[in-house]
This record gives sequence, C-alpha cells and structure tokens, in this order.
Amino acid sequence: MTKRAIRVARMFDGERLMDGGVLVLLDGGRIVDVQRGRAEAPEGWPVREEPNGTVLPGLVDAHVHLCADAGPDALGRLAERPDTDLDAVVEASLRAHLAAGVTTVRDLGDRRGAVLRWRAREVRDDLPTVVASGAPVTTVGGHCWSMGGEVSGVDGIREAVRLKAAAGADLVKVMASGGVFTPGTDTTRPQFTDQELTAALTRAHDLGLPVTVHAHALNAVEQAMRVGVDGIEHCTCVTAAGAHVPDEVADRLAASGVAVCATLGTDPAVVTPPEVVAMAARAGLSAAALRDGAATLHRAGVRLVAGSDAGLGPAKPHGILPETLVEYVACGIPAAAALTAATSVGAEVCGLGRRQGRVRPGFEADLLVVDGDPTSDISALRRPLAVYRAGNPVR
Repeated sequence: MTKRAIRVARMFDGERLMDGGVLVLLDGGRIVDVQRGRAEAPEGWPVREEPNGTVLPGLVDAHVHLCADAGPDALGRLAERPDTDLDAVVEASLRAHLAAGVTTVRDLGDRRGAVLRWRAREVRDDLPTVVASGAPVTTVGGHCWSMGGEVSGVDGIREAVRLKAAAGADLVKVMASGGVFTPGTDTTRPQFTDQELTAALTRAHDLGLPVTVHAHALNAVEQAMRVGVDGIEHCTCVTAAGAHVPDEVADRLAASGVAVCATLGTDPAVVTPPEVVAMAARAGLSAAALRDGAATLHRAGVRLVAGSDAGLGPAKPHGILPETLVEYVACGIPAAAALTAATSVGAEVCGLGRRQGRVRPGFEADLLVVDGDPTSDISALRRPLAVYRAGNPVR
C-alpha cells in the first residue's frame, strides 16, 4: 500500500504553524497534497487520525557522528574499533535517530570514510537520509586525528579535499580549532593558517562541495568568517577568559549568512561524569556559556541550524535532537524558529532544500507527528506519535 493519508489538528510546514485541521496525502514516497480544514481523503486511501496531533517535516540533525556509539570516550575508542563493527554501529545509530523523528542526518566525522562506504553499498529507505563528510580534515595530532584525516600544509589539505570528493563526500569538515575530547589540542587557537583554510575552501568549491568548520576558538571563528566558509560548528568563541560570543561577532556572522550549528542538547537523565565536566572547564566551556552563546546568535539573526553532536558520549546519545530544540527554546529562541532550524533550514544546509524539510506537495514524505502543538510546547517533540520515512510508517 503506497497511498496513505494523515489527518491531524495542525501542521508546522517547515516555517509556520497552520491550525484548524490538516489532511496530508502520501503516495509513492512523496507528499501529493496538503488540504486544510475537514477535507475528505480520496476513496480507498487509509487515513491515520490524530485529533490532537501536529504533523511536521521529519527532523534534520545537522551534526552527528554515526560511527560513535555514545559510550564513554566514544570518539577516542574509534581508533581501536574493528572495521567489521562499524556498519552495525552506524545502522543502530540511524535507527535511534529515526525513532526520535529524525529522518535526515549530516555526519560530520567518521573513521576513515566508514559512513561513506556504508552508504555506497545500498540505498536504505527504512533509515534516515545520510549526508556525510567522511573523516574530518585536521592537523597532524590535531582534534580527532585518530579518525584518519590528518594533513600538513597547503598541498596536503588540497589533496585531502580531492580524495574526499572522489570518495563521494557531500561536504568537507575541517577542524579549525582544537577540541575538548582530544588531549593536547587547544580550544583557544586555530589549527590551520588562513592560507591552508583558504586552500581547503577553494578546492572544495571547485569540486562543488561546501565547507563547514569546527571552531571553538574566537580567533578560529573570526578566521572562518575572513576566509568565507559555508558553515561553523559550535561557534563558542573561546578565549583564555572562557566562552563568550561578542555581539559584534554575532552581527558579522548574521551579515555573512554563514550557517551556524550550536550543538546544544544533552540527555537530562544522564549525569555528566566529573572528569568530562573538568575537561570542558579546562577548555573554557560551560553549559551556561553554550546557552548564552546560542541566545546571542539568535538575537543577532544568525542563520542557525540544529545539530546535536550525537554519539559523543552517554549524555549525547543518537536520537537526542528533540533535547537540542528544547534547549534552544530554553535559551529564549522561539519554538517556531527552533523548529525551522531543524526542518527547512536544516534541509537547505544539507543541500536537500528542494525535496526535504517542508510539508509541501512534491516533497519527500518524511514526516513526524507529535502529540500537541510544538510551537507552544516544544517538549511535544518528546512525544512522537508517528514517523514516516519515504511515505512508510516506521513508528
């Protein structure tokens, strides 16, 4: 049965809420019609009725690590993990995302192209769409060096970008600063020179690939803007004094149009181990500073996208994106803006904006139905009633 209908109380279409009853018709993996009010489904189309439900596009988590199993030191343990284990970890990670209503993910760091190879083997309509970068480009001994993306110099970074394009990467991820979970790296300083980062960007754009950079350091964020990257992950603006997003930096980010993924969101049931809290503190990061930074970015009008950094550890399991959006709203970001970051804007940043991220005829039938109105109570995302992937119910 390919023809299905969903009748709900309201719809968030990827930008705004529409109330007063909605009927969505699905056929062949696509949305074929969206009707307002009490429209009747065509004869022979089975209808799922959710009288207090809201239908919205399947969510987009724009920052995940599918090879990481969300256990302690998940990224660090990847270096020793047998290649034969990785396919099972990737598929389990994707199932967890799908159960939470996430129908598209952007993987921003696998081990030596494992996600790209997994994706190339078969098309899976029963799992989320995967946009992937392969191993992140980093300096020798730099942040996440064990994933296999170490490079040195301008020629090295150009060749690394060429190889990623040849392997089927959808974008290039560059570690522009040090990171919390790689001992010996510095979250307050850039890892690459302007010339090196420009070389990565130029080669990637020549090959039709966008570039997003991991940047905790304030001077790495400023470097990313100076060079003209397409996206910035984290964007915490760390200095020796700690993490703080200056208003004038936020204004410049907004003017540039760069997509920023603030990677909030943790499992409220998980107590972060003291050693992880200490690592973050040494890196100049705190939960309060991360939330304040996201609030500053939103007030300035920065193009925010939603991503969770899922897989990093027990507090960031796969499928945690609803908590990212709950935290966005707790920062003072309106719920509709948070939902837009995880639907239409997320799809656009992933290069899928012409077919995903909106409830609109002709778009892919990747949908989430939740109990209640998430624009007035974002925690409704914690109560999924149904998830559709390519028009088929998977929950």
